[in-house]
Amino acid sequence: MTDVGPILITGCSSGIGAATAERLAGKGHLVYATARQIGTLAALAQAGCRTAAVDVTDEASMTAAVDSIVAEHGRIGALVNNAGYGEYGAIEDVAIEKVRQQFETNVFGLVRMTQLVLPSMRQARAGRIVNIGSVGGRLTFPYGGYYHATKHAVEALSDALRFEVAPFGIQVSLFEPGTIATEFAGTATATLADATESASPYREAAETMGTMINSMYKNRMMTIGPDAVAKVIEKALTAKHPQARYAVPAAAHGLIGARSMMPGRAWDAVMRTAMR
Repeated sequence: MTDVGPILITGCSSGIGAATAERLAGKGHLVYATARQIGTLAALAQAGCRTAAVDVTDEASMTAAVDSIVAEHGRIGALVNNAGYGEYGAIEDVAIEKVRQQFETNVFGLVRMTQLVLPSMRQARAGRIVNIGSVGGRLTFPYGGYYHATKHAVEALSDALRFEVAPFGIQVSLFEPGTIATEFAGTATATLADATESASPYREAAETMGTMINSMYKNRMMTIGPDAVAKVIEKALTAKHPQARYAVPAAAHGLIGARSMMPGRAWDAVMRTAMR
């Protein structure tokens, strides 16, 4: 087993974060599983993880977690920036406060956690950072503009960071998950419904989009479980030369490739057809 040192993972209450923490702890790694509510981490504590309450929109909780690990072990060996969610709705409909909260969690929280762990990694001349982006960072579905905007930002940040920290022995990988069997679809459709009032001019199209999201996540040919993603994250954390990007499942590769070859009007036509 490659000893990467203490691994700090955000957003471990469920889904990819929980699966990754459990897998890594089961392989003998020292894992710090975190979430906003520590009560959601009881099963991971039983699985061998150390747990802590970390809200990536709260400076004090982030700083306390990192300082505690560094004080005990001298460094953070790896950071998995997983905390995030999808705020859906028409650009005009979503309240600006919710837009700010989306960026605070998906972008600014990821950035601040990264800033906090880098000093000990640089001093050790070693470290791994895994950012959980989305296939939605390479393409955009209507009524998910704000969520996609955050994941496009994570793409840019990861590319810049990978180059900047390489001289210090720190390696950065970006994950671009497609449809993963987590709570994401439920959160996305709930926020979509909440943002779309009955009198909204976007109501009919937004309802169609909600149906489309649910159908995608129920499609067993397209959707995989979070355990499969956790397996690839373990590979990225322990490989001598990890990839810059990992797209999972296989269908995500095809979707990204297809979008990259399409002009904007062609993509719009595909979306119109899908939403019929």
